[in-house]
Amino acid sequence: MKEQALEKIADKSAVVGIIGLGYVGLPLALCFIEKGYRVIGFDSDPQKVELLNDGRSYIKHVGIHRVQAAKESGLFTATSDYSKAEEADALILCVPTPLGKHMEPDVSYIISTVAGILPYVRKGQLVSLESTTYPGTTEDLIAAPIEAKGFKVGRDVFVAFSPEREDPGNPDFSTSTIPKLVGGCSEACLEVALALYSNVVVKAIPVSSTRVAETAKLLENIFRSVNIGLVNEMKIVCDKLGIDVWDVIDAAATKPFGFMAFRPGPGMGGHCIPIDPFYLTWKAKEFGINTHFIELAGTINNSMPDWVVQKTALALNDHGKSVKGSKVLVLGLAYKKNIDDLRESPSIHIIERLMALGAQVGYSDPHIPRTHKMREHDLDLSSIELTPSVIAKQDCVLVATDHDAFDYAMIERHAKLIVDTRGVYRGDRKNVVKA
Repeated sequence: MKEQALEKIADKSAVVGIIGLGYVGLPLALCFIEKGYRVIGFDSDPQKVELLNDGRSYIKHVGIHRVQAAKESGLFTATSDYSKAEEADALILCVPTPLGKHMEPDVSYIISTVAGILPYVRKGQLVSLESTTYPGTTEDLIAAPIEAKGFKVGRDVFVAFSPEREDPGNPDFSTSTIPKLVGGCSEACLEVALALYSNVVVKAIPVSSTRVAETAKLLENIFRSVNIGLVNEMKIVCDKLGIDVWDVIDAAATKPFGFMAFRPGPGMGGHCIPIDPFYLTWKAKEFGINTHFIELAGTINNSMPDWVVQKTALALNDHGKSVKGSKVLVLGLAYKKNIDDLRESPSIHIIERLMALGAQVGYSDPHIPRTHKMREHDLDLSSIELTPSVIAKQDCVLVATDHDAFDYAMIERHAKLIVDTRGVYRGDRKNVVKA
């Protein structure tokens, strides 16, 4: 079976199934299509399926021209029908892995996806997981059910883990230009997975097991979480000392070795950094290990929206205003600049906290014209167009996400009070409070 799988991959007759057509799955699907592979995209959202089959994109940084080209190539179709999985020679799972209410891993999307495709798994297929998760997930939740069906993993069906490394909106790196880790459940599994991914990414890097690949992905995100937590704590300390933390970071960054600059903000967002470290924390507790360092960073980062709200309340108070009844305009709803991704955005938490205190809160974000209902949030707001008169009517303008599209000079000219969480306004500025 291995030789047949390798031959299909090599001559591009292999059909690739991508399950989950979000920020990870859709760019990956387009990469395979652009390399000449036929792709079947699976998603449980019928609206996404309809849009893609019409050649339309619903992710800002995934250009509509790429989706239209995929449709016109005849190599792509989107569906919600798992029975089509039998047509695929490779099935790549790009489904969410959120946290539960008690910060425990929620792998229900992986479990339900495997249950959905299992009746259609056949000999010769590769099944690869890309969702970030705890060590052992690929073996326990994918390989084990496949073997329970009567297949031998590594002989009949090939199972791998290759963590996504997407960075939405990054102009320097895209799906195809980011080196990709690949771990297999056996040598044969690794060989087949490497052969497939090597055709669409600049470099596929083999590792010794799926567990190593799973843990490496967690380490990548924990590294960022810990360093963001550090600079966020430094921001609070510097605030009390009357020192500009952004000046401090710029000064430290002049050292050509031993230092990497991270920037503070109003909290952490995105699907990875606020969530993934707790997957390792949860797994470590099975072995009686407390990951104090990881948890401390998470505590600091999760507390930042509250700190921003407190700074806003104090700033309003200094201007003779209480939070209750004040008009506050939040600039930027996305979790980082120049994208339309709301997942785990600290802006959402800041808005909800300000509303709970009685503020009249609106937002402006050129990338998100209207909020949509999420699992735990439903703001039901529309973006407000920024004009001098709109800004002048606000008691406070809060910079939560530093989109390039904002006219910061114009905002400064007309705002009564600005609370800046991103270091947009450097130096001492009239009516600018740094938070």
